Amino acid sequence: MVTTKHTLVALVEDKPGVLNHMASLFRRRGFNIESIVVGHSELPHLSRMTIVVDGTTTIMEQVRKQLDKLIDVVKVSDITEDDIINRELALIKIRATSSTRSEIIQIVDIFRANIVDVASDSVTVEVTGDEEKIASLLNLLRGFGIKEIARTGRIAMTRGG
Repeated sequence: MVTTKHTLVALVEDKPGVLNHMASLFRRRGFNIESIVVGHSELPHLSRMTIVVDGTTTIMEQVRKQLDKLIDVVKVSDITEDDIINRELALIKIRATSSTRSEIIQIVDIFRANIVDVASDSVTVEVTGDEEKIASLLNLLRGFGIKEIARTGRIAMTRGG
């Protein structure tokens, strides 16, 4: 059986403990959650949760059904096979000297990222995009020395109506 990265999107009640209940279900089944992002949705009192996890399609369908049974869960969808839009946000703090700063700025511009902080010994970059874009930028910036990275994890929704 082949495991693939699955993207699950859930609408859940916006109250304490919901995230813990959902994460516990994955823990009990022995799955490692690659990323989990939660934020307000377009509906009052509901949050949208995007979970990325490795697993077979059959097992993910079982997990989806079990998540659907949780009281605080309104709806769960596996959108892995759908036509989706997905993004991630990363903040990257890079070592920078007066001689490397202009080269870093050029790389950042190519990736349509933004410099959000400049210090005497570092530059902090904000980038949004798919995971491949962020990985490519990180690979180019590693040569300068990455001091710190903060990433949100994947957020996703299906395209169109």
